[in-house]
Amino acid sequence: MPNANDVAVGIVGLGGIGTHHAGKLVDREETLVGGMDIDADARARFHEEFDVPTYEDEEDLYETCDAVLITTPNRFHEEYALSALDAGLDVLLEKPLAHTLESAERIVEAAREAEGFCMVGFNNRFAEPVQVIKHYQDEGRFGETTHVEANYVRRRGVPGRGSWFTSNEVAGGGALIDIGVHAIDLALYFLDHPEIVEVSGETRSEFGGRDDYAFVHMWGDDNGGDGFDVEDSASAFIRDADGNTVSLEVAWATNRPTTDEFVVRGTEAGATFDRGSDALTIHEAGVGGGHHLSDTSVETREGDSHAAEQAAFLEAVAAGEPPAINTIDEALRVQRVIDAIYRSSERGEAVRLD
Repeated sequence: MPNANDVAVGIVGLGGIGTHHAGKLVDREETLVGGMDIDADARARFHEEFDVPTYEDEEDLYETCDAVLITTPNRFHEEYALSALDAGLDVLLEKPLAHTLESAERIVEAAREAEGFCMVGFNNRFAEPVQVIKHYQDEGRFGETTHVEANYVRRRGVPGRGSWFTSNEVAGGGALIDIGVHAIDLALYFLDHPEIVEVSGETRSEFGGRDDYAFVHMWGDDNGGDGFDVEDSASAFIRDADGNTVSLEVAWATNRPTTDEFVVRGTEAGATFDRGSDALTIHEAGVGGGHHLSDTSVETREGDSHAAEQAAFLEAVAAGEPPAINTIDEALRVQRVIDAIYRSSERGEAVRLD
């Protein structure tokens, strides 16, 4: 089997997360062979930083590599994923799968028929505390996991008003499809990605469009509320076919403290995981020696979830086998939940998915 270090990797989309991924590839001493972007300035900056060829046309990049990382704005995921798969390459596609459910379904259809595979970038699954929770679940320590509280809430964190993140046409939504997609995926991961049957949700736009939007820090430039036509928060309740549930709170901006807390509730034990700090606590109760409650703090090694995700992807490319984690079908299930939350909010009622 070829070594993962021998895989030639290209990146499509050379700003933001694309540059971040490239830095991880360099750190791992993988073979970063080039990048592609339609923006000449982005190509120039990328070439200067990483000293690899850059291209305006993706086909020229595809001729040089075995696999690609696609990190473009959401609307263009389908275009580049389909062209890469058609070229026989393996693909690591940044979350979300696409900007709409219909586009996501076309990507999945193409991936199922392609020679290569498509893995989707839900890096939080690779966090060390998350893997500890999954280990304890597999051992049976939690009993049956029945509910997950998923929070990804910023007090003020709208990303660059007027950028593609705040454009419904390009992003497909706001806080829900940007950071809520991570919360939904992680919650469904803790439930072993079950069949979802019902979703009830509400999306709100209360802060991003205001002239007096108050913030201390902003990722990107603030071009004012006129460039904001998406939601800045969402609340939802998700039910699977076995009656297990997820409660979701996600926001770019709220009048409350920031929280990245996930609470996993099982019949024998539970866990609280803070995604921001990696703090993990296991909650248990028993009658041995007397009725008692116990909370166990779990310390894990510091890890880089993006680097671990890349390692899993490159190992799968080298092996010629699709990875068992972050599959395209799981990503489609997440996309369907996102679409259902938007439809539920628009209709003012729960949406059935079965």
